[in-house]
Parts: sequence; C-alpha cells; structure tokens
Amino acid sequence: MRYFLFLIASLLFSNISAQFPNINPGEVISYRIHYGFLTAGSATLATTKTSYKGQPAFYVKGVGKTSGAAKAFFKVEDFYETYINENKEPLFYVRNVSEGSYKQHLQSTFNNNNNTLVLVDKKNTNNPPKTIRVPNDVQDMMSCFYYLRSLPAENFKTGSVIRMNVWVDDELFPFQLKVAGVEKIATKFGKINCLKIIPSVMSGRVFKEKEGVTMWVSNDQNRVPILIKAELAVGSLKASIDDYSNVKYPLSFTK
Repeated sequence: MRYFLFLIASLLFSNISAQFPNINPGEVISYRIHYGFLTAGSATLATTKTSYKGQPAFYVKGVGKTSGAAKAFFKVEDFYETYINENKEPLFYVRNVSEGSYKQHLQSTFNNNNNTLVLVDKKNTNNPPKTIRVPNDVQDMMSCFYYLRSLPAENFKTGSVIRMNVWVDDELFPFQLKVAGVEKIATKFGKINCLKIIPSVMSGRVFKEKEGVTMWVSNDQNRVPILIKAELAVGSLKASIDDYSNVKYPLSFTK
C-alpha cells in the first residue's frame, strides 16, 4: 500500500470546473484492493470545492486501509490530503500514514512563485522545517492524479508519453506514463472501454520491475481509473473500481 495510493493516483474552483473540466467537485471514487486472491483493503478519493488561504482551491482527500485478514496480518491506515489551485498547482500536501511499524506524517507547503516547498516532519518534531527547491511543474502524489485527468485528449493517443515531476515522501521523483492502447475492461458494473497506461515506477524498492504497473482509465472525458495491477517484489496487487458518485460525465458500462 505504501506507494499504491499514489498510482491510483500511482499514480488529482472560482471556476474550478473550467480549470479541471473533467472533474466534478464532490466526486468520490472507491476501490477494492486485492493482494493475490485476498481482498486486502480499500482506497477512496474524494474531492471538494473550497479555498486555501483566501484563494479558490480544489481539496482532495485520499484514504487507504487494509481490512479483514490482511488487517490482522499487516494493518495499514494511510491518509493523504492536498489543496490545488486554479492553475493545477499543489498548494499544501499532507501524507499521514501508518503501515505496520512504519509511520510517517509529513506536510509540504508549496511556494509556486519561487519554486520551493517547505517540508515539515510532524512525527519527528525535533527536525526543523526544510526549504527545498523544486521544478516549476512539480505535482504531489495526489494532485498529479487530477492534473493528468485534466490534460487534453490529444495527450492520450496510443504511443504518447506523458512526463512529470512528482513529490513523493521527502524526495522528487521523475515520473512518466506511456499510453499503450485501448482495451475493454470487465468490472462489477459491466464492461467499459479504457485506455491502457503503463507508468514507470521505482523498481527494486517496492515493485518487481520498472514497468511492473499497468492501469486502465475510462476512455472518455472523465478518465477515471478503472483497474490497476502491480507486480510487487513479493506477490501482486490489484485495485478495481468498487463505487463512484458525482463524476462529471456518465460512465458507459455495457453488459
């Protein structure tokens, strides 16, 4: 789970609807997460129209949790938050996770005027805040999901490669997505036409290979992630759409 919510994101306005034309404030998308044949947990992404320090903003909250036998074996409670401005830039990002014995609570405040961020470690309060220089196109682990969904359709032609810089934990990660083609994917709601996308991820630490992750997003104006599969260093992980509400355009499922 440690980087998996990012890939789901692996991976999100005074005129917010005009700036993020494919996303409704109030949209909620839920996923069921499987480890091998076991249902291991769930993840939910929810959006709200709000403000941040007086400016219009898009607020996103992500929650990932283990359940059932997986929870007894390895308890995960991950919470992510981000505020995004009208220019699709992150303003404030929180990663507060508890995964077995591993715990982390980081807050990043982005200063887009001078390409810096201030990182605060809320768990280790003895560590002073760090000011870090970042590229002018940086996204955080949550905002990147919504930024990608807002891109024009021509960016998602088969063979296209989308590149971006993503702030992960306390480091910058050069990230890219390759559009591999179009496929129909079966879900609990029926079949849906999807873009097949292969992200490049950090091999060795978590995933088996550099391109060990495949995701399918609805081939429509919503570009909602429908299915994600990841080959891990040990075993495999899958996230499938389990529920959705307030998406901007109807999702076209067929039997």
